Amino acid sequence: MADILPPDMLERSRTSPGLLSNAEKDRLIERGFLGLYRWYASRSQETRNWNPDRSFDWRAMKQDLPPEVITVLQGFFAVEQYAPDFTSNLVHLVRRSHGRSHFQLRWGSEEEKHADAWENAVLFSGQRSPQWIAEYKERLKSQTWELPFPDAIHNLVYTVFQERATQLNYLNMMQIAQGKSTRPHLKGIADPVLARVAQTIAVDEAAHYNFFLEGVRMYLYYYPERTLEAIKNVIGQFSMPAAQLVPDWNAFFETVYRAGIYGPREFQRDVMQVAFRNLGIESRKALEEGIRKTREVPDFEGGNFKTTAIWDTFDYGQVEGDVRRLHVKIQDYEKNIGFDLYDPTEFVENPEVPRTRREAATSNESAADD
Repeated sequence: MADILPPDMLERSRTSPGLLSNAEKDRLIERGFLGLYRWYASRSQETRNWNPDRSFDWRAMKQDLPPEVITVLQGFFAVEQYAPDFTSNLVHLVRRSHGRSHFQLRWGSEEEKHADAWENAVLFSGQRSPQWIAEYKERLKSQTWELPFPDAIHNLVYTVFQERATQLNYLNMMQIAQGKSTRPHLKGIADPVLARVAQTIAVDEAAHYNFFLEGVRMYLYYYPERTLEAIKNVIGQFSMPAAQLVPDWNAFFETVYRAGIYGPREFQRDVMQVAFRNLGIESRKALEEGIRKTREVPDFEGGNFKTTAIWDTFDYGQVEGDVRRLHVKIQDYEKNIGFDLYDPTEFVENPEVPRTRREAATSNESAADD
């Protein structure tokens, strides 16, 4: 599968009559990404156009926060310092895709704000000097973050889980700053500035998660077998970005875990299961079992035997309904601008799906409309 090549650069594979070629699938996914990017950029500018220096009353931030909180803020700041690496590597990977490459530039500009905001939080905590911060940044930037996977589809799937995990980290930090922690060593903390910072950045991460989620849904709809395989591979070796680069990462992770912000249980319950639910996957066990069964089905030349077996692995009706709704959102945006008059984005059904499942999806869509 060519994840990012423009349609006119793709070789057409032999396809059974009535089925979509890989080139056509890739074209449809690319158009979906372009429409989604345009919608996202507009909404981002309208609803999340904040400034890391001027949007918060930094001088009102408390300077007696516990050492554990400072350790967490320092870790958040450290990870976000690799925003230039995150952005440049991902842009290079998908540079031939208009929607994905331009979104990554937009994403990078938003991640840059996160880096600056967390640096401000460390500075205005009063517990790290400007000299210490400058030296720490130099130490961080002496190493380079690399992509966790070599291909576009695996990295797309990775960002879904990574963005959800990052959002969860910041939401739980917000809870601590609001004085809602149940951990004895963190009870009673109340810093409205820090709470607002964490909440603002978490909202951005939620928007990022939803963009990448929509992208994975499109791949899951048109390339179910390969996408499910990528999901299985990613969760089998998932780790947070820059874990191998940030100094004293183990101390940071232990502090985050003891604070109830993030750990293996949170990943299973609040990251993996949430993403699975959004993708129509019942569980990790069901995912692995479905892939195993698919591998046991012969893949005959010119037939569709192997692909057919994968449909039982996830809720096709849910995925198709979500992809249809994405296209309605894109089409509404295009009508508002006028793109629909010249170059509208259209949804095209995947004819590989068994008829009974398409009828179920249509029924679900009608019920949702009601």
